Amino acid sequence: MSVHAINVNHNLTRKFAEFKTTSQPITTFKHSTNETKPERKCSTAGVYLTTILGVGTALAFIAKKQGFSLNPKNIINSKIKDWALFKIYNKKHPEAKVLEFEEPEILTMAGGSVAGGLLGGALFDDKKHFKSKAREAVNQMLGNVIIPVAFVGGASRIYDKYKTKILSVVPQIKYSGVNSFMQTAAKYTNKFIKVIPPSGITAVALGAGILSGNRVSNFINEKVFHKKVERKIHGSDFAPHVDDLSMAISLMADKSAISSVISRTIPAFLCVPGVEVGTHR
Repeated sequence: MSVHAINVNHNLTRKFAEFKTTSQPITTFKHSTNETKPERKCSTAGVYLTTILGVGTALAFIAKKQGFSLNPKNIINSKIKDWALFKIYNKKHPEAKVLEFEEPEILTMAGGSVAGGLLGGALFDDKKHFKSKAREAVNQMLGNVIIPVAFVGGASRIYDKYKTKILSVVPQIKYSGVNSFMQTAAKYTNKFIKVIPPSGITAVALGAGILSGNRVSNFINEKVFHKKVERKIHGSDFAPHVDDLSMAISLMADKSAISSVISRTIPAFLCVPGVEVGTHR
């Protein structure tokens, strides 16, 4: 049997030439560095937390300034109804210290709310929305807080100055010589009538403050931030201003258990501006 020599080099060269002419180029896939990342969702719970923290810090500062103890031991050992936030005015003990909310206190808590909301927006939302949140912070403080508070506070001082003269022309029902039921009905009716002037002044001042605040917000957006945003006001737009209404009652009404209870809702409602800032985009 004869053995034929195999030309290995010749065969390999021919096969390699065939491979080069028939094979297709291999496509390589590279990871794109410009791939758009999914937008980060804003954590509403986180914004609420920082807003409440901001309002709570401001509230603690106000309570301390008005003479209430912030010592945890004293707070725990006292009744909840005697805590600064929950203590209600009692006409039987008018000398008892009660937490009061006037313009400086309201502005302080609103500032804490907006600062807390802005911090929450920075921590729990995409950073590209921070500038819009900063613009909203200015709009909220000026348009929704400072201007309405200034209008209502000014109206409150004017009313206090002329209160005696205003109430002197308010008609009252005479109930002498009638039965006890009619006397009671007339007594409460007279009280209700006396509430009408301050309530009317409060409503007018609050409405004027909200309208003026809306105009200022539009001006700031257009002239300062160079962004035309027309904020139109409808009847439903007054709903978020419950905090302004509570504040107005606390400023205009005489000290009473009812006005004291209503004023205790102000810190909660003043969380609204902070949440609006923190979640704004």
